[in-house]
Amino acid sequence: MSATGASPLPTTPQPCSPLARAEHFVWLTARVLEQRRFAHHFLGGGADPVETALDAYRNEDGGYGHALEPDLRGPVSQPLHTAHALGVLDSVGRCGGRRVERVCRYLTSVSTADGALPAISPSQRGYPAAPFVPVVDDPPSDLLATGPVVGLLHRNEVWHAWLFRATDFCWQAIGSLRTSHPYEVEAAVAFLDSAPDRPRAEAAADRLGRLVREKRLAALDPDRLDAFPVAPGYAPGEHHFPHDFARTPGSLARAWFTDDEMNRSLDFLADAQQDDGGWPIRWRQWAQGPALEARPMVTIEALRTLRAHGRAVA
Repeated sequence: MSATGASPLPTTPQPCSPLARAEHFVWLTARVLEQRRFAHHFLGGGADPVETALDAYRNEDGGYGHALEPDLRGPVSQPLHTAHALGVLDSVGRCGGRRVERVCRYLTSVSTADGALPAISPSQRGYPAAPFVPVVDDPPSDLLATGPVVGLLHRNEVWHAWLFRATDFCWQAIGSLRTSHPYEVEAAVAFLDSAPDRPRAEAAADRLGRLVREKRLAALDPDRLDAFPVAPGYAPGEHHFPHDFARTPGSLARAWFTDDEMNRSLDFLADAQQDDGGWPIRWRQWAQGPALEARPMVTIEALRTLRAHGRAVA
């Protein structure tokens, strides 16, 4: 505390550093939630303001809605919104207690017959949504939606009846992959990085890494992107890079790539910061509002990834 009784201000990023430029971008463009998240991760801000901002997206059913994931508009709870909320809570050390019990009740209520999560529940019908996330009456189980949620809950040592069948689904889905696409691989990694059975997770990750390299799902050389195909249905130029799969050095996906490949990937990520201080979104843009809301989210994750890998950002 200072002589006046006020808390000291956090260290200010150096002018023109990547962090200072990103800070200007966030204050200029971001939603309150991303402003609070940026302050928490990079400016010494507390976790309470992040959780308070996130509560604005929570519904009485225990799920999250209100375009928390910008590509799904409208107030209704959705698995993808709720997965995003759990990621925010995990990042500030608040993924536990009664709040997560409520989330698990919601997950149970929207699960498919085999106990997993659909990407989109039919309640989205009537509200705007990205064309690449179609709404159907009886949606199937989806590893993309289920894997990150199960992984987060295991990492935070949450135990709930819902987890048993959902965990079995993730093991079966990952074990049956003979082809895939980058977002599905990211979801699989999110599960495997925190699955309790570590030998099984390491073996599954090894097989998945061979698939990624065989199918060229990771762009290993940013200077030769034409050598790496874009997955069907993705936007032109929507490549994924080693850092997208191994967001931290401790991820099982880090073993998939050589040091040179990872360094090139991180160089590419650092150089992608734009003149306004933010990072670009690489997926298909379908409306102006979602794109504007997504860029601060992408910017925060880019900075967190660079810092996790030991790159200076401040």
